[in-house]
Amino acid sequence: MANDQNGTDAGDDWAAALAEQAAVEGGGTDSLPKAEFEEFDGARPAPGDDQRNLEVILDIPVIISMEVGRTRISIRNLLQLNQGSIIELDRLAGEPLDVMVNGTLIAHGEVVVVNEKYGIRLTDVISAAERVKKLA
Repeated sequence: MANDQNGTDAGDDWAAALAEQAAVEGGGTDSLPKAEFEEFDGARPAPGDDQRNLEVILDIPVIISMEVGRTRISIRNLLQLNQGSIIELDRLAGEPLDVMVNGTLIAHGEVVVVNEKYGIRLTDVISAAERVKKLA
């Protein structure tokens, strides 16, 4: 089995990720931990509380999607699609895919195969400042 740059086994990483996904998807909302919130007093957090505040959101699931490209077609053409139809996208072959989290672009990547499963190798992560610029 191949080791990544950190010397860890890529198969173990995939197994852990798949097990976590199965637990979230298979268990329904009843198996998710119940959120507990402290009463908000309006005060700013004290230095050192940042780590504790971050811990509150670390287990919130998000949807990650990879976008190969986009196109715009009419409903007439959409209804004429069948098996074997080809849809031309707005990207060239070999261009990086967009990695989206809850619909927001966070990175670009390329498709890789690990243990006969597809994955994405991140090639460029979008900084928080760049994401804020795109909102304006």
